[in-house]
Amino acid sequence: MSQGHGPGKALCLAERGHSWAKPAILRHNALVMLENSPATPSNLPMGLSSAEAGRLLAEHGPNEVAEPRRNPLTALLGNFWAPVPWMLEAAVLLQALTGAYLEAAVIAGLLLFNAALSFAQGRRADTALAALKSRLALTASVRRDGAWLTLPAREIVPGDLVKLSLGAIVPADVRLASGNVLLDQSMITGESLPIDAGIGAISYAGSMVRRGEAQALVIATGARTYSGRAAELVRIAHGPSAEQSAILRVVRNLAVFNGFVLLLMIGYAREHDMPVTHLIALTLTVILATVPVALPATFTLATALGAQSLARRGVLPTRLSAVHEAAAMDVLCADKTGTLTQNQLHVSAVRAFGSDSMVSVLALAAATSSEGGKDAVDSAIRLAAHESGAAPLPIRRFVPFDPARKASEALIWQDGAEWVVMKGAYSALAAVTTVPPEAARMTDELAADGNRVLAVACGPMGALHIAGLVALSDSPRDDAAPLITELVNLGVATVMVTGDAAATAETIAHAVGIDGNICPAGSIPTQVAPDDYAVFAGVFPEDKFRLVKAFQKGGHTVGMCGDGANDAPALRQAQIGIAVATATDVAKAAAGLVLTEPGLGGIVTAIKEGRATFQRILTYTMNALLRKVELVLFLAAGLLMTGHAVLTPMLMVLLLVVNDFLTMSLTTDRAHPSPRPELWRIGPVSAAAVLLGLVKLVFLIGVLAFGHFELNLEIEPLRTLAFFTMVIDAQITVYTVRERRRMWSSMPGGWVLASSALDISIGTLVALTGWLTPPLNALLLMEIAGAAALFAILFDALKAPLFKWLGIA
Repeated sequence: MSQGHGPGKALCLAERGHSWAKPAILRHNALVMLENSPATPSNLPMGLSSAEAGRLLAEHGPNEVAEPRRNPLTALLGNFWAPVPWMLEAAVLLQALTGAYLEAAVIAGLLLFNAALSFAQGRRADTALAALKSRLALTASVRRDGAWLTLPAREIVPGDLVKLSLGAIVPADVRLASGNVLLDQSMITGESLPIDAGIGAISYAGSMVRRGEAQALVIATGARTYSGRAAELVRIAHGPSAEQSAILRVVRNLAVFNGFVLLLMIGYAREHDMPVTHLIALTLTVILATVPVALPATFTLATALGAQSLARRGVLPTRLSAVHEAAAMDVLCADKTGTLTQNQLHVSAVRAFGSDSMVSVLALAAATSSEGGKDAVDSAIRLAAHESGAAPLPIRRFVPFDPARKASEALIWQDGAEWVVMKGAYSALAAVTTVPPEAARMTDELAADGNRVLAVACGPMGALHIAGLVALSDSPRDDAAPLITELVNLGVATVMVTGDAAATAETIAHAVGIDGNICPAGSIPTQVAPDDYAVFAGVFPEDKFRLVKAFQKGGHTVGMCGDGANDAPALRQAQIGIAVATATDVAKAAAGLVLTEPGLGGIVTAIKEGRATFQRILTYTMNALLRKVELVLFLAAGLLMTGHAVLTPMLMVLLLVVNDFLTMSLTTDRAHPSPRPELWRIGPVSAAAVLLGLVKLVFLIGVLAFGHFELNLEIEPLRTLAFFTMVIDAQITVYTVRERRRMWSSMPGGWVLASSALDISIGTLVALTGWLTPPLNALLLMEIAGAAALFAILFDALKAPLFKWLGIA
């Protein structure tokens, strides 16, 4: 380390071989003191003043680094490399090889439009996620003007004194000034094991505090940190989501089914000596009929709209796939504090033993409670001690709460000697201290009233005794019971998961309507069903991870509530991790949903919105599948009937525009969340599309046969008839498939009605004016529309029992 003089000295750091190319320039004299002498309670830095911090912020800039953005050109080009674009690219190539340059140009334009649309929707989704991420800003506990404040991490400056507590993300590069912490720096340095860090140790921005508590001096911020960027709070997953898998399966099923039909058509055409140019046009038409052009963009658009709707209602998705995962959840592991209770802890009772008084018990409890942190228990105890008039005890050393020991500890000076003070779970302290005879009974009585009971012990090293009990109360939320009932009605089994004693957990669970067996502490089964246990009490954070895996082994889609750093593994393991309103930064980083309001209301909102979004996507998917299946079968039937392709590639491109893109309005349609969890079942959906496609094929063939045999239309006007019939037929699909019940069960959305009107207008204009195809008279078009309306009623009556039979709700 280089030595310098005065407030402007440069600090060059080297730690385990890592060099700092640009030393941080520090302007806080306390750093000089820290570097030249070991930290003691008398020489600890006291933090900056607001004025000094403001000056340093202006000089060094915010404690953040702009995230690297994906090259827009790379993102745009990526939309040309996928199964859907491949089909359009093959069509362009075939048209160009046959000299049909106008048709090739039109299809190429459609390809470009599809890529631009997908790119625009992707950018819109990224923008939405960036906006959500900005609302999940990292915070830190900082000492300013002699008081501990919670500030946005971006406002931290070199020279600030910050507190590193259990569950915190280190907000900048720091040097520890006091205390001892266990740091997980794997995301920064690649070290697989956490390291113990004491006074003088350096910790890097983005590290996680796994245990302990410390005060640290900031030595570098923003781009000057070791990693070169601020710690990310939300990491957006780029792995394949359920929606992406569904798209691939839809395209696969279409390709297999329609490919088989195409081979039969080619064989028939060759058998009847169809010219090669006509055969290529037929092949192109079938390929275009198979392509679900707008399907990928529609999936992204629907999910992004769902995510934005959730954000407006206090639920922040950290990735788009979380919207779908919420729809599929069938088991919720609900934390007690802050989710089922009001998260307003207060000391409700104090019991003193022997010569100790209630005031002295609170003083001892306050000595083992962290100051300036985010722990609600410690804050409630310190407040109660202050209000009781308890004098602060002289603390020589403080060891914060350790989840493994279930206790915190302090070393104080008492009666001319060093005494140890401990505060923690009664069972943990009873194992290492002398226990008064009445302590166990009083603990059970307080717990039976729904209190969280902590024991307080003190005494010389090796001779500790329990001085008293502190009961903390956190009443159930008024809305918890009705929300639990609503979750049950939605098909989501709710179990309580808490570190509290079984008696306390059972009391709260019963009050909110969670009734059932209580799992014995420390015995999480390797596989468990929601009906086996209603309450999992006395669980360690690592037990939550095992519980999630146990539910998943039973085939369940699990939602996990969490608020602490040690909950992160369970939140990551669950299909839908939910960070509650009071969660730490690490928990928020691991979760798929972050609630901004306490209670279960946000979870119910996420489930309903997720299921409504799923219904919109499912409607569009069934619409696309059904249309593609019937369209290819119609082309096959037309070939058999007339010996020609009844649609040209150009007319097929126009159909793609008016049908595929305008029906994207279904993503904004009114949708009712289903009463049961949603999962992608492409098999039944594909079966429904094929069966309904066969039913609708009867109508299409009937109209075509009428035009061919009754009206004796030539092939060119017959193609106009086929095109207009397909446009009108698409309206039957949209308005019947959008409702799983009868089509008049709900009013379509405004955008659906508007796009439908535009669709019909384009089809009518083409058929009447003869643009791209010979014209037909208006009376014939009206007759086709009337026949379609009558057929829609019959088709709707057949659809509902079929959906019920296939289990499509």
